[in-house]
Amino acid sequence: MEKASDSPRSLPPGLSLQAAPLPRSYLNYVGRKLFRLVETLHGVVAFSLITLGVTLTQFNRSSRVIHPLIRAQVFRAGVGSLPMTTFLATALGFVIIGQTLSLLQQVGAQHLIGTVMVTVVVRELGPLIAALVVLVRVGTATVIELGTARALGEVEALEALGIDPIHYLVVPRVLGLAISIFSLTVYLILGTLFSGYLFAFLQDVPLRPGAYLQQLGLALYWQDFVLLALKTTSFGAIVAIATCYEGLAKPLQLEEIASATTRAVVGCVISWVLLDAMFILVYLMI
Repeated sequence: MEKASDSPRSLPPGLSLQAAPLPRSYLNYVGRKLFRLVETLHGVVAFSLITLGVTLTQFNRSSRVIHPLIRAQVFRAGVGSLPMTTFLATALGFVIIGQTLSLLQQVGAQHLIGTVMVTVVVRELGPLIAALVVLVRVGTATVIELGTARALGEVEALEALGIDPIHYLVVPRVLGLAISIFSLTVYLILGTLFSGYLFAFLQDVPLRPGAYLQQLGLALYWQDFVLLALKTTSFGAIVAIATCYEGLAKPLQLEEIASATTRAVVGCVISWVLLDAMFILVYLMI
């Protein structure tokens, strides 16, 4: 009998006897990511609780300084975002709402117009689009401003002067962005519903304004107003907390500000989705 050869048989090029093993550092990589996630969640929760405590206990302290800062944030995030919000409301009404009205009319489901408008615009798209506008326009700038101030030592200078950075830098942004997103959401909803009906009118959809408003009124409940206020102010608080946390929570180098901005945006979007899922469950139960 022939002895088995100790050398492996020749294989076609590109093939090997064993599958490529997973990197030996894979578990370490996953572990580090999970540890950083838990550490970040712990830091954000602690930062949020500190901000809440400062807001409740020191709101009227130094009101001549803090209240103008809140109004400045409202003007920056709310009034400054009106042109973009107007454009988005018009586009959303023409592209989505007007076509939805026309389609429902074609299939004989006119009685669902109010329900569809309230579900799509009031409960979902309005708050999300308004929050995205504020995040893109103001939230990213907040990380850059605060991160630069932290990198240049300006935050430590405030502490040396006896000024609480949370009270001076974070609280006005939390309150200002919460008010701004709520106001922009109401403005966006009204503009979208109006432009959507205008587009449907141009398409000769036989729906009178009185009947349109009546269906919207019948589809709205008092819970919708309460939950809309809670959702929009929560979205604003999330934007402010996430951006301020990334800019202030730990010392930053100037080259790290870009990655901190990306983390803040991703964190805001994930938090909105999770919070919106909770509100959907509440809507289903009422």
